[in-house]
Amino acid sequence: MKIILFDIDGTLVKAGGAGARALNHAVEALTGHKDACSAVQLQGATDKANFENAYRVGAGRKPTKKELAVLVRKYVDRLPLEVSASVKARKYRKVKGVEKFLEKLSKQKGVLLGLGTGNLKDGAFIKLEPSGLLRHFAFGGYGCDSHHRSVVLRKAVERAGKLAGTAVKERDVFVIGDTHRDAEAAKEAGYHSGIVLDGFGDREAILRSNPELIAKDFLNLKPWLIWLGLVKDPGGVSRGTYICPDSPIEHAHYGRTGLDIRDIELNMRKLREAKRKAAGK
Repeated sequence: MKIILFDIDGTLVKAGGAGARALNHAVEALTGHKDACSAVQLQGATDKANFENAYRVGAGRKPTKKELAVLVRKYVDRLPLEVSASVKARKYRKVKGVEKFLEKLSKQKGVLLGLGTGNLKDGAFIKLEPSGLLRHFAFGGYGCDSHHRSVVLRKAVERAGKLAGTAVKERDVFVIGDTHRDAEAAKEAGYHSGIVLDGFGDREAILRSNPELIAKDFLNLKPWLIWLGLVKDPGGVSRGTYICPDSPIEHAHYGRTGLDIRDIELNMRKLREAKRKAAGK
């Protein structure tokens, strides 16, 4: 069973700034401060973190539980209006090729598609509604699950396991996003990571995060399907973690050892764990 988790903003759709406008509206209603989101790095973070940070900009302090609940309610109430405004202004769009990609994946046996997003669950559904893509997703992990994206991803996998009635192995989980935070969270959780560049992520930060696959968009599905292990690699590489080397040195290393960067990272993680156990920590 393969579990494929998709981020939303910049990976599935671009909502034309609807989320930021809705959050600005909610913060202004509670604190009087306009455009709080201009001082917050929203991309790649969870809504839990974004809401707290935006409120802090407006009020100069962290929100109480009650204030945060009111902020969330005002955001969710405002979001449909802002999404509709983006659609009317033709600023709402699907990422290139994603519809065809999801159609193909939905027909594959042994594949479950889910969301792995920093959006609140209600916010995720509202943002996806105009796209018609929500029908492909049976479960997800959401920004209301945790401040940390890796925990959000693990929650999605936990729900996938319950849905499938079986335990899910880390090596069978593939995370697709558009920022370095998506790649970092996937690695932290022990999952595969693929990044689409036609989103909101910083290219240099994405390269430094070293995802297994980087592609401009989903118009060419072949690299994505090879990475997912759903079609045979014409180069004869059957494993899902290696698509193409970042450098001749990596290529030579793989040719000699059969190990790619993910193998090295996993072995280093095992070594650190063994050292911790040996030290009694």
